[in-house]
Amino acid sequence: MQAASTEPLAETRVEVFAPERSLLVASLLSMSGGFLDAFTWLSLGVFASSQTGNVVFLGIHADLGQWHRALHHILPLAAFVLGAVVAVRSRAPLRCLAGEIACLTAAMLLLHRAPDQIVILVISFGVALQSASFRRVGDWNFLSVAVTGNMLRAIDQSFGASDRDAARGTATMLALCLMFLMGAVVGGCVTRWLGAWSLALPIALSACVLWLCRHPSHRH
Repeated sequence: MQAASTEPLAETRVEVFAPERSLLVASLLSMSGGFLDAFTWLSLGVFASSQTGNVVFLGIHADLGQWHRALHHILPLAAFVLGAVVAVRSRAPLRCLAGEIACLTAAMLLLHRAPDQIVILVISFGVALQSASFRRVGDWNFLSVAVTGNMLRAIDQSFGASDRDAARGTATMLALCLMFLMGAVVGGCVTRWLGAWSLALPIALSACVLWLCRHPSHRH
């Protein structure tokens, strides 16, 4: 009888890469977040993404008894909470991303044709669908709609450990902060030139993310 070979059969292992956790996807979404905050502030006087700013202005206007202006900042807060609830309960990131694209497209067509309150609700709801669905980059949590949390995570990674993964985490968080800043700069410039049509850029960024997530690469 022929002795059985003791060598294990060679296997080709294919690892499916999760694009929704890639730095590229997180960077595109962070840039979109900064862009949309600049756009909505210049066009509508509120923040679509950074709800901290809306809370601050809500408190200031409420203290001054300017209830109409305070209500202006309640709208994006309420829409964002609703969108986040829908995203968390649905657990369907790609559908939520498609929902954001639909909301931004509707807002682009409705701006200056419908009341600002409706446009604010639509944009903030769409942004929440996306941001509540994409909250991981690599092994780390992140936010595509703000920089404070990402800055704190960068600092935590810098002083919390000294291994290579900690250094990568710091670099990743700082890169996302810079992408948010870049989005705000571009958003401020483009909004002054194109007005409502400047929303085509964050729509394109989200569409790119959707394409990347639907066409994952493979690692052998």
